Amino acid sequence: MSENICYTDAYLRTVAASVRGVQPAEEEGKGTLVVLDRTVLYPGGGGQPADRGVIRASDGRTWVVVSARKVGDDIVHELEPGAIPPDVGTAGSYEVDLDWERRYRLMRTHTALHALCGVVWRDHGALVTGGNMEPGKGRMDFEFETMSGDLVAEIEAKVNVELSSARAIRIDFLPRDAAFAIPDLIRTKINLLPPGIEVIRTVEIVGLDLQADGGTHVASTTEVGAIRVTGYESKGRINKRIRMELVDPA
Repeated sequence: MSENICYTDAYLRTVAASVRGVQPAEEEGKGTLVVLDRTVLYPGGGGQPADRGVIRASDGRTWVVVSARKVGDDIVHELEPGAIPPDVGTAGSYEVDLDWERRYRLMRTHTALHALCGVVWRDHGALVTGGNMEPGKGRMDFEFETMSGDLVAEIEAKVNVELSSARAIRIDFLPRDAAFAIPDLIRTKINLLPPGIEVIRTVEIVGLDLQADGGTHVASTTEVGAIRVTGYESKGRINKRIRMELVDPA
């Protein structure tokens, strides 16, 4: 089983690791897959894309990791196409370095989307029907029958008030029964947690939002800054989409 530190410490950028295995590219134009015993790269999921980074050897060799994903209990790291993979073995003989600038923007974006979800749930009781993000922007779909420019502007203003309120973000791991005893822990229309998962990771924006979630987040809403709603649209009779982006300081 690969140890993935990002679930407990989203700010750790580098970790020593050993190569446990190498797998051939899954299709033409893709890179070799490397299995490490430890990593800091998020493998993607829940609308958050996988991290990118670099594997470094003590002799100066480097391998660019273009993506990562979970396969069974392991995290596999996809190298650039054509790259000769590192050697298997020798505990702690490599370093995995995270593309921190990209990850941090994803952390800020993900927390901003949770703040959006928290405001919409608190004020309108609308469930989430879908979502996705890129570094710095994202979208979330809600179970709304109608939506207007005035409503979206009100939601944006309330989200920015919450983000400026220095709310702490807390990560916890709960037994499944204890987690599901929390009212409204699952905010999605469909419960996406497989029955076999016995420990549920939760993300709480203290005083605003508490959800089951596997992604990476900042430690305080002040790190997000402000958001701007860039558009909204209907995706069905009771399915409305809100698009947002981070507002970075000039």
